[in-house]
Amino acid sequence: MTKRRSRGDGGLHWDEKRQRWIATAHLGYDPSGKRIVKRGSGKTKTEAKAKLKEVLRDHEDGLAIAPTGYTVANAVNDWLTYGLAGRDKGTVETCTNLSRTHVIPSLGARKLRDLSAEDVDKWLADKAQRLSTRTLQGIHSCLNRAVKRAMARDKVKRNVVELCSVPTGQPGRPSKALTLVQAEAVLRAAADTPMHAYVVLALLTGARTEELRALTWDHVFLKGEPDADPPVPPYIAVWRSVRTGGDTKTRKSRRTLALPARCVDVLWQHWEDQGWDRLAAGDEWEEHDLVFPSAVGRPLDSSNVRRAFRLAISKADGINAEEWTPRELRHSFVSLLSDSGVPLEEISRLVGHSGTAVTEEVYRKQIRPVIQTGAVAMDGIFKIAPES
Repeated sequence: MTKRRSRGDGGLHWDEKRQRWIATAHLGYDPSGKRIVKRGSGKTKTEAKAKLKEVLRDHEDGLAIAPTGYTVANAVNDWLTYGLAGRDKGTVETCTNLSRTHVIPSLGARKLRDLSAEDVDKWLADKAQRLSTRTLQGIHSCLNRAVKRAMARDKVKRNVVELCSVPTGQPGRPSKALTLVQAEAVLRAAADTPMHAYVVLALLTGARTEELRALTWDHVFLKGEPDADPPVPPYIAVWRSVRTGGDTKTRKSRRTLALPARCVDVLWQHWEDQGWDRLAAGDEWEEHDLVFPSAVGRPLDSSNVRRAFRLAISKADGINAEEWTPRELRHSFVSLLSDSGVPLEEISRLVGHSGTAVTEEVYRKQIRPVIQTGAVAMDGIFKIAPES
């Protein structure tokens, strides 16, 4: 005699048309009075009952719309497709590369609801053997944001990624700063290249590469405002960048910088040279009013600048061009000012930081220690009495 199933276990029957076992459970009624029925199917009775248990677990967790086969890869791809709308193109590319290189190949096949904190910990620990700490933070952020988006859409009950700490990875390439001798060698090497004005302006003003790439001639005032009271020297208005919307990195990054005499001379020459470039390009020239465009007037991307910069300094004495990047001209600006005794507060204003804490954190290797100055001064005031 067939054993009767216990109350609450639901039903189990063979579907001849689908050639599968169907397990069902009745979970009461919805507000309209319609009976709520959940089903699970499988080729065997055991498989059908297991699928039903998964469906019931989702229902109890409030995940009524979650498909049982929804994986980490599904969550990450959905986030890349819909969750990055309006973000900078570079940000989208970075997130896409990190996700498809490090997240999906390792964890993508895992069902999202089965992803555990232990899975994430092991994944990060394995990646820490090869990746830098900053890259680990990036891939953790991508997974975290993907799962958080899925949780907001009832695909999973909780975000276990938030429970996992990012381990320390491999040491990254440290940023460097040119010494005064190296800086002079770089300026000499770049003098006869198309990057001359860019190198001089970056090194002598500390502007970010993203700010210089977006700089337009209507924000360059090579004559200053001599009739103003008091007179205003030549300056540039660093008010734009290549970020989405054209805004600078922060509100404090918007600044107006007086130009050293060397920058003024170089920019006048650069303006004249660009006029000849415009004539040479003819109909191919695209006018964007950029100070540092391509040979036909188009905006430059970071790889264009990096490649041209390394070519420009390739003959500098004592410099291996492949070991330097354009952003390190900004680090060199901070270092040279610090070595000259310029206060940290003033350096922070010049580089567009919200406060000295940011400058110290980002450029701590370039800032000259000043804590000893108090002791040096006091030694001069309170001279040690000569021994009798």
